[in-house]
Order: sequence, then structure tokens, then C-alpha cells
Amino acid sequence: MLYDLLYKTVLTRTDPELIHDACVKAIEVTSGIPLVRDAVRQMWGRRPILPVPSANQGGPFARPVPGLLGLAAGMDKEGRAVEGMDMLGFGFVEVGTFTARAQAGNDRPRMWRHPRIRAIRNRMGFNNPGADEAARRLRALRATARGRSIVVGANIGKTRTTALVDAVEDYRYSAARVARWVDYLVVNVSSPNTPGLRTLQSVEALRPILVAVSEAGDAVAGRHVPLLVKIAPDLADEDVDAVADLVTGMGLDGVVATNTTIDHDLGEGGLSGAPLLPRSLEVVRRLRARLGEGPTVIGVGGISSIMDAELMLDAGADLLQAYTAFVYNGPAWPGRLNRTLATARRR
Repeated sequence: MLYDLLYKTVLTRTDPELIHDACVKAIEVTSGIPLVRDAVRQMWGRRPILPVPSANQGGPFARPVPGLLGLAAGMDKEGRAVEGMDMLGFGFVEVGTFTARAQAGNDRPRMWRHPRIRAIRNRMGFNNPGADEAARRLRALRATARGRSIVVGANIGKTRTTALVDAVEDYRYSAARVARWVDYLVVNVSSPNTPGLRTLQSVEALRPILVAVSEAGDAVAGRHVPLLVKIAPDLADEDVDAVADLVTGMGLDGVVATNTTIDHDLGEGGLSGAPLLPRSLEVVRRLRARLGEGPTVIGVGGISSIMDAELMLDAGADLLQAYTAFVYNGPAWPGRLNRTLATARRR
């Protein structure tokens, strides 16, 4: 109730991107103050008693994941607030999207709220510090015991100024820089806010990118780094099937489904939040049927409640991610949802 009051009286009267940056910074700062951090974790971010199992027990990643719900890419674009997001109860944290070179993103305004439908629209354009700086921050995170305990994924995309014909090397560079410091990599070819990017979702364009990222990531890390591809909800069903077949044929680790949608009439940019849930469920269900039981499916898009989360898991998702519902529901929401899911799944 307090967060709802704050949101309605203060946050909705502030520029969405400005308040986004301020909140991420506040989470980062809070996580660096030991007594305050511990109090916040105890109050909001307590972890479920039983984690998602590790790969050798049938789970998605090499080590256990503390909770089913993780933070989707796009919230912590710079990789600064990983410890803070963990403090708030997310089971895992995906940072980025990172590109080979730093870039400022699209011109402002580039983020809009749509509270009536519990949605956010953005045309950010992969604003981020670049893969070199991302690697430095992730390396610093892993230098501490607490930082090493967090399950972290890195989402990588194409630099805006890189020609599509050079995309393979652009993705390869980013993977080589960050792979050593993360639990998994996600190739993002589905943002609508980088010109031409979604054309890379075609199997012909996607295959060489995935081969390059897989080879570079494993070589640099000296181990297998799980590799997933993130797809758009706007893909036709036959294209979803084609991506699933590519994942199976290449022996990739899975799919993140889905990114934002351009199937709306609210203006430019991709829409996230509650309106995505029906199509995201369809895509996840279709992927699971096509992939079988092996590859990991991370379901994201429109999860706002325990019922939404259960629907996504029943559709075939192994793990879940959220972004927009975190904005609307507040800092206590991720930990509460993870604990509720864990209790419900044990029954």
C-alpha cells in the first residue's frame, strides 16, 4: 500500500527514465550498506527454503538457482545493481543488453508508462557502457564471495553502428569479454529499437551468430557457458518452430521468450507488461512442445501475479523473468512471488 501511494503521488509525476535510473541507483547504494542491506533482505528478499536444482539434478544451470523468478534484461543495463536485485529476492539477475561498443541509445523521450494496462513502452536502443566496461564490473562483482554467490546472466546485442553483415563479429566480441564472469549468455536479436536487428532472428542469419558466441564464450571461460537466444512475441508460429529446431539442432541450451512487442497502437517502441501475457504463453507453450524436455525455456512477458507465474510454468517454462511488474508492484514483490511459488510447487 505504501508503494502504491508513492507510485501514484510521486513516481507517476516524474519522467519514467529519470525515476528508473534513480531507483536502480538507490538499489545499488542500499546493497552496499551492510546493516541496511541485511534488513532489506530479511524484510523483502528472503529466499525460498528450496532452490531450483542444479543441472546434475535436472535444473537449468550448473548450480542451483535460489528462486524461479529472475530479473529480465533491460532493468540493470549497466550491470551496477546485481547485488541489490539479489537483495530484493530475485532468484537470478540478467544484466544488459551489452553491445561491443558503448552507446548512448536513442534520443529522449524514449520510455513511457501506460498504468491503465500495467505496461511500459520503450525505444531505449541498447544504451549501455559497452562490453569492456561490463566485463570490468562483472569481474569486480565476482571478486567477492557475495558476488560469486549470485546467478548472473549477460544479455548481448548488436552495436547500432555495426552493419548487419558484421553482426557476427560484433556479438563474438561481446561474448568474449563477458562470458567468463557469468552463469549464462543470452543473444538478443529481438529488440525492436535497433534498426534491422529483428531480421537476425531468421535461422540463416541467427546460426552463425550463435556459433560464434558459443565458441567465443566457452573458449574464454574455459568451461561451457550456457547459451540461450531471446525471441520476439511477434514471430510467426512457423518462425518460432524454426528457432526451436535451430536450438535443438545446434545443441543450444535454450530460449528466452519473449521480448517486447510492436503489435500495439500506442506509439513507437516496444511494449512490455500485462498485455504480453497471452502471446508469451502461446510462444512458450509452442517452444516446449517443439523442444521437448531438454532445453531451458525462460518465460517472460506479462507476469504480474502468482497466477500468471503458474500459467507460464504450466506452459512449459523452467524459469521466469519480470521487469514491468517489478516497476508497478514494488520492491517487496520479487521475493514474495518467489517464496509463494516455492511453497505452491512443494504441495
